[in-house]
Amino acid sequence: MTQNTPAPVPSSSEQPARRSTAIDAVATSYYETLLELIPNFATELGIAGHETEYQDYSPAGIEALAEAARNTLRLLEGLQPADDVDAVTLDAMRERLGLDLEIHEAGYSFAELNNIACPAQDIRAIFDLMPTATAEDWGNIAGRMANVPGAIEGYISSLRAGRERGHVAARRQVEIVIEQSAKYAEDGGFFDSLGTTERGDDGELPAPVREQLRAGAEAARGAYRSLASFLQDDLLPTAPEKDAVGRERYALMSRVFLGSAVDLEETYQWGVEELDRVIAEQEAVANEIREGASIEEAMRILDEDPARQLHGTDALQAWMQDLSDRAVDALAGVHFDVPDVMRRLECRIAPTNEGGIYYTGPSDDFSRPGRMWWSVPEGEDSFTTWKETTTVYHEGIPGHHLQVATATYQRALLNPWRRNAIWVSGQGEGWALYSERLMQELGFLADPGDRLGMLDAQRMRAARVVFDIGVHLELEIPERWGEGTWTPDKGYDFLKKNIAISEGQLNFEYTRYLGWPGQAPSYKIGQRLWEQIRDEVRTSEGDAFDLRAFHTRALNLGSVGLDTLRRALVSAS
Repeated sequence: MTQNTPAPVPSSSEQPARRSTAIDAVATSYYETLLELIPNFATELGIAGHETEYQDYSPAGIEALAEAARNTLRLLEGLQPADDVDAVTLDAMRERLGLDLEIHEAGYSFAELNNIACPAQDIRAIFDLMPTATAEDWGNIAGRMANVPGAIEGYISSLRAGRERGHVAARRQVEIVIEQSAKYAEDGGFFDSLGTTERGDDGELPAPVREQLRAGAEAARGAYRSLASFLQDDLLPTAPEKDAVGRERYALMSRVFLGSAVDLEETYQWGVEELDRVIAEQEAVANEIREGASIEEAMRILDEDPARQLHGTDALQAWMQDLSDRAVDALAGVHFDVPDVMRRLECRIAPTNEGGIYYTGPSDDFSRPGRMWWSVPEGEDSFTTWKETTTVYHEGIPGHHLQVATATYQRALLNPWRRNAIWVSGQGEGWALYSERLMQELGFLADPGDRLGMLDAQRMRAARVVFDIGVHLELEIPERWGEGTWTPDKGYDFLKKNIAISEGQLNFEYTRYLGWPGQAPSYKIGQRLWEQIRDEVRTSEGDAFDLRAFHTRALNLGSVGLDTLRRALVSAS
């Protein structure tokens, strides 16, 4: 079955089918508008009809998205919820779309540029999700490559518009995207690998398709050369040296990633204290690994253990898949509700070398499963399992896969906007980090090495709270970590002491935090808010509290802001 053929997906046994309401109709209409305005979003969902298209990245396209949000909010005025599901939809739409418009009106939507999450990467990354079985599939790939120049041209015009409004990304971000764009455009690079394809999964490709692929690849490479030239010659000379975005912008972006307005100073201080607490816990586990060992010595012991080593990306992929499969088998029906259609999760090595590990959700009909991707930096070929066991739980089950696929599955309960078109990092990444700690509580990290790996991940996320808020708001450095106010250079040294990853990964992460303000802390802050909400519900329900039932109720809401999540769960308990 190809990705574009709808597969029957059973409705959830946990929730009865509900009648569509006026609020559902508004949400569904907005969702359908998004599919028209963002064709690559349709590809992400595996929905047919937009296989070769891109969204309009120009100022006109950005304004069209803003107008769709304005119109949707107007249509919601005066509508009253028919049930609890409607109440959450109304709450979530007002919060999310309202923030979209705040960002648009401030002009930030015209200046999106960083090393991980902007059109420069998105235009390329959509090819990772396109089917490759048939000649028709490869014709679609060729067609979309041929449309890369238009997408890049629109993006460049928006960056110009952003500059006119006084918004240009920091020099560091412009330089890294120049490097990325040049790499996409180089001979033998990503697009060349597509353009020289001669066989699909179903056999040899016809000559006309192979020619279209060659032409499309050349067009895409040329577009990225143009982007690199524009960034180098036009944008870079106007890019500010300063990385810190300041309090006003940071507070806005923090709300975007959390769905909650937190006290930034209190959260910063909590991050400092949480980092100290995690380090103390690491020291205790290090002593379990070898009596008297420091954290660094314990890590070295684990790194040198042959039983914990993997060599080559094939071994890494096989290990990820095996651990993921075992986690699904152990958790499904015991600790979590996992319908059969959600039990398939693919682990893959990403086709890029930019660094990072990430998850992509299933297609709307589940014919394409959820996938865990590992982008391995160039030159890295050895991996240690003790660090990454918790990563598999974070990206798979009970982390992102359980969360995202549950929302996709709930077609009998949620409208398509709720299921597929909303993602709040603090709720989503907070859940995944909450899941890592939960796996320890459930006994899946009994091995001291794996537990130290989980704590290493927790330490990294706590350090990111301190770094991100501290650097962007230029706060005072805690005495333990230095003196004066935070700067990026001081922050790099701090991260190096607190994040046990390779130099390539550290450089990627450091640049990411500086260019994507508010996103990195959303993991740990989100975990904190998830735990607070769980404890509030536990207190309210007393002896009747059931953890598995709480998780099911929470995940069935889909991804919503953390304030919306609290209102939905605490008021219902």
